[in-house]
Amino acid sequence: MSIFRKLMLAAVAAAGAGVPARGQAASELIFAVGSTSFPSSHASTVVELRDGGVMTAWFGGTAEGKPDVAIWSAARTSTGWGAPVELMREPGTPCYNPVLFHTKDGRLWMYYKFGPHPTSWSAGRMYSTDEGKTWSAPEHLPAGLLGPIRAKPLVMADGTIVSGTSFESYRTWAVWIERSTDNGTTWAKFGPIVPPADLNKQGLGDGSGVVAADVPGSTDWKFIQGIIQPSVVQLKGKDLRLYARSTAKTARVTVADSHDAGITWTQARPIDVPNPNSGIDAVALKNGQVVMIYNNTTSGRTPLNLAVSTDAEHFRMFKTLENEPGEYSYPALVQANNGDLLMTYTWNRKTIKYVRLPSSEVPH
Repeated sequence: MSIFRKLMLAAVAAAGAGVPARGQAASELIFAVGSTSFPSSHASTVVELRDGGVMTAWFGGTAEGKPDVAIWSAARTSTGWGAPVELMREPGTPCYNPVLFHTKDGRLWMYYKFGPHPTSWSAGRMYSTDEGKTWSAPEHLPAGLLGPIRAKPLVMADGTIVSGTSFESYRTWAVWIERSTDNGTTWAKFGPIVPPADLNKQGLGDGSGVVAADVPGSTDWKFIQGIIQPSVVQLKGKDLRLYARSTAKTARVTVADSHDAGITWTQARPIDVPNPNSGIDAVALKNGQVVMIYNNTTSGRTPLNLAVSTDAEHFRMFKTLENEPGEYSYPALVQANNGDLLMTYTWNRKTIKYVRLPSSEVPH
């Protein structure tokens, strides 16, 4: 590891050493537009650190899919966000979709994807045993394993990791579950999880919700079928549910269920929550409710909203985070130890925005 990289990673650790204000709302850009060496930022992840600090990561570079796109990170203290630092760069090829999370053994992991196109992605990972002060050397995963594809995995009380992943092939998408009972040393795959083959023929959407920058190169979105980018939550005991992004033709969030802690899954089906072919995230709260962050539309990527459910099936939108013209997308959502909701999301591809919402603002 170069001296420069060690110094940059130390800066991240120092920025995260304090404890942010709790129980207070926050809504702020992580860095000012135009203040970094990379003009485009997308696909953030967020995690609460052991000391109550917050860390986030995202991919940034000239534009999505360009060879200079790397993984960047920043941490927040009670005084605000530290400057972004480069966490990972793959030589000559772009990086995508970092995911930060803790395993039961206390390690902080960062999984990421890299390669010229989502249809040819490989995956890598790094871990920290000191909350981001230092990181392991990157490890490339075997072909066929991608790790959590965009949203955080579910880490159950016994340490089992239920990681939602997905594959984007020519004209077809599918969700898979990668499951580990040894903190990520070995994995078993379950799937594919897909909706009925004729779902896209139902015409719920018009296909106009596509943001072309999502996939570099030419993709004819009209012919794509399936679902991607699941977010897995635990409802009760071994009962799990995943919420997934669908095509703009389906135009609804889709769900699938497991009753054996993620080993077998039902076929996916749409619920009555709109989805314009854009990323979502969900979290099961300590009180049993489920909160989703999503674009409450079937076209475009504004507005960005929060909705809550008491039965994990029917959601009530209760807060609008963004409603101006633009792109507000690929959100990440976790619940802090004190119950607050922590979230980050893409802000017009120019920066990442952070929101802390006190638990008292989530309706029951």
